[in-house]
Amino acid sequence: MHIRWKLRMAAAQREVWTGTQLRRLLAERGGLELSSASVSALFTKEPSQIKLSTLLALCTALDCTPNDLFDLDTTPDRVPAQPSAPTALEPAARRVGGRSMPPV
Repeated sequence: MHIRWKLRMAAAQREVWTGTQLRRLLAERGGLELSSASVSALFTKEPSQIKLSTLLALCTALDCTPNDLFDLDTTPDRVPAQPSAPTALEPAARRVGGRSMPPV
């Protein structure tokens, strides 16, 4: 799975070309004051996390939806492991949903 951050493209489609312009819109329309460094980081890098209040302010400032800011690829990176068969040390009666139960 992968998430692609598209803030720069969404901003450009709305004639917002610089971090300074975006910072002004965030303050005026979104009610969010961010430092120049924070806006620059959002504009140039893919964030590892984002506050919902920041996402709301970005969507308000740019008049867009979260779908305009993210591309989601939900294809699994690998196939999940199949549960193993019970071993002689763990009788089947003590295994539930692929996990062993604690001792009684």
